[in-house]
Amino acid sequence: MSERTKPSVTVLGLGRMGAAIAGAFLGTGHRVTVWNRTAAKAEPLVARGALGAATAAEAVTAAPLVIVPLLGPGAVRQALGPAAAALPGKTVVNLANSTPDEAREIAAWVAEHGADYLDGAMMALPQTVATPDGFFLYSGSREAFTSFRPELEVMSPAHYFGTDPGAAEIHDLAVLGTGYAALAGFLHSAALLDSVGTPPEVLAPLAAQWLNGMAAFLPELAREAGSGAYAEGVSTVDLNRVAVGNLVRLSAAGGVATDVHDPLKALLDRRAADGHGQDSFSSVFELLRARNTQGGGTRVRGPVG
Repeated sequence: MSERTKPSVTVLGLGRMGAAIAGAFLGTGHRVTVWNRTAAKAEPLVARGALGAATAAEAVTAAPLVIVPLLGPGAVRQALGPAAAALPGKTVVNLANSTPDEAREIAAWVAEHGADYLDGAMMALPQTVATPDGFFLYSGSREAFTSFRPELEVMSPAHYFGTDPGAAEIHDLAVLGTGYAALAGFLHSAALLDSVGTPPEVLAPLAAQWLNGMAAFLPELAREAGSGAYAEGVSTVDLNRVAVGNLVRLSAAGGVATDVHDPLKALLDRRAADGHGQDSFSSVFELLRARNTQGGGTRVRGPVG
């Protein structure tokens, strides 16, 4: 069997992520065409062997795979609009930050212009592009994901969540929500320790070690929440209710804002009041998850590939 020919790739938008992505494709020997509204940003990549396009339409024409790491859906439309005539037969990978509905709207527009579409969410920083430390989430055309998966994996490990173009954005926001909660908790703790003279730099390595342990605990929480079996949990609602209550009281006494942990305390109090104090902490999931209009609590699971 002959070796697969590497397709040419176009990258529209050369911010920090776009430049890192174009550089990754150059590093793997792909023919790369780049375009940026400010043409000077393309010069370092052209010096490395990329082809600079004068217009977005010229860039789209140059390759079957068009990667669009722009800031938002408005920027994507501004870039692709003038290139609409060049879109038929292309595959567009939209990496802009957007809502699920915005992703679906762009997918429909791209389809109307004869191109295939993948929506992508970048769970990476510029320095983690093309490394195992980052990963990208995708949804949309299954054929496009399968055909161009080797190219998608050049950027970072790729995870596919089905044909709904909005699915990648839903999963992106879910993963971000986990991280934001941890970061907000760290900043609250830093403020708490600052009130007694301990700088954030002292907290950081301790918190990092603790969060590594919490990350290792996530599969167990997921198993309990997924099965609804909370009776055997090692960390109960009542145990955590006391700890979170102490944290809130200590913060308030020291003049530190309690906004971060007040909602969790309220959830734990509700769970205990409902008679579930001895259930696992993960049973808070039952107060958070969406329920159908009949109140049956049916879960909707998206496909993962």
